[in-house]
Amino acid sequence: MKRIIIAIDGYSSTGKSTMAKQLAKALDYIYVDTGAMYRAITLFAIENDLIGPAGFKKSTLIGELPNLNLEFKYNASLGFSEMYLNGRHVEKEIRTLEVSQFVSQVSVVPEVREKMVALQKAMGKNKGLVMDGRDIGTVVFPEAELKIFMTASPDIRATRRYKELLDRGADISFEEVLENVQARDYIDSHRKFSPLKKAEDAVVLDNSKLNQDEQFKRALALAEEKIKE
Repeated sequence: MKRIIIAIDGYSSTGKSTMAKQLAKALDYIYVDTGAMYRAITLFAIENDLIGPAGFKKSTLIGELPNLNLEFKYNASLGFSEMYLNGRHVEKEIRTLEVSQFVSQVSVVPEVREKMVALQKAMGKNKGLVMDGRDIGTVVFPEAELKIFMTASPDIRATRRYKELLDRGADISFEEVLENVQARDYIDSHRKFSPLKKAEDAVVLDNSKLNQDEQFKRALALAEEKIKE
């Protein structure tokens, strides 16, 4: 059977990763969460005092990039791969609001994006891949057979994110989460290099009023149609 590349882009907290995991599992494809890669670098910057309320030591982080080893390791019990930073499992640490507050600043750095895009392109050489992020269909895999652009209203996305953080025990207000969502939208859409935007041939999937099962079925139908072509 023909194998394709599925590129899923869109705003934060639209459920890109959840849907990408579902598609990868259904099609027996490899799943890559590019957001986890940028979050891992952001975590490194935070833990080494390279970014924070006092500022961003951008040049120091750039100098550290060759020494950073990002790796996805498959977790059989979960059915998908998880992020490791320099050999350390960091899935929980990279999902905090603190990382969310700084990841857009880190991901806008050209040298960071150059390193990440090179790694991501190499992952798709044999196709059979589902990758989600901000610039997958426009920069990483503009040749992808299926491109999906996911969106939802900021309030709905903030509500989802807020519930997720509360479930993890975070002490946070809805207003803080909404502010973070809106700030990330602006930075992601207005950065000079690889801004978040819909590829011309992408299918828009607005899941403001869809549940996970409904959006998955729509995406799977699109994928199966492309595979048959």
